[in-house]
Amino acid sequence: MAERGLAPGLRYFPGHFDRPAQEALVAAIRQVVAEAPLFVPRMPRTGKPMSVRMTNCGPLGWVTDKAGGYRYQPAHPETGRPWPAIPDALLALWNEASGFEKPPEACLVNFYDPDARMGLHQDRDETEFAAPVVSVSLGDQCLFRVGGVSRSDPTRSFRLASGDVFVFGGESRLIFHGVDRIYPGTSTLLKNAGRINLTLRRVNP
Repeated sequence: MAERGLAPGLRYFPGHFDRPAQEALVAAIRQVVAEAPLFVPRMPRTGKPMSVRMTNCGPLGWVTDKAGGYRYQPAHPETGRPWPAIPDALLALWNEASGFEKPPEACLVNFYDPDARMGLHQDRDETEFAAPVVSVSLGDQCLFRVGGVSRSDPTRSFRLASGDVFVFGGESRLIFHGVDRIYPGTSTLLKNAGRINLTLRRVNP
C-alpha cells in the first residue's frame, strides 16, 4: 500500500518487491551491466565525477559529461553499443504503477557505494512530464529526501529499504529529491555493501 500524507503525485510502496523478486531483479541487472558496463558520470562544465556509478537499459540512456552535459542518447558513452532492453519485471512495474499509456524509454541503473550521495536535483532532462518517474531500491537502505518544485521548499526524508518503490508524477513530477546517505550492512541482497537504484522514465511524448 502507498503511504498516506504524501504530496499530490507522490506514491510510496514499501516492500513492493519481496526477496525472491529482488533477487530476480538483481540477476537481470547483472545481465544489463555485462552488456553495458558501469561508468562514472561527470558534471557538466566542471567535469567533476559523481559519486555514483551508473549504466542504463532501454531505447535511451541518460548520460552526462563535461562536453555534452545532461542528455539522453541511444548508445553507451564508452562502448558505443546500444543499451540492453529493460527487464520484463520493470516493464510490468511501470504498467502497474505509472498509470501512463506509453512504455518507459529509459531505465537508469545507479550503483551507490557506501559513501556515495546524490544531491538535491530535479529530473527535467525529459520532454514528457505527463509521465511519472518510477524508482526501485535494491540493497542497503538509504536516506531519501524529497522537497518541492522549488529548491527552497521544505523537505521530508524517507528511509528506503530493498524492494521499496517510489513514484513521483503529476504535481510532484519535478520535485527536488536526493540521497543523503547509505546505511551499509542493512541488506544481504547484494554480494557487497551498497545500493542499486533503478529509475524508469519516459523521455519523449
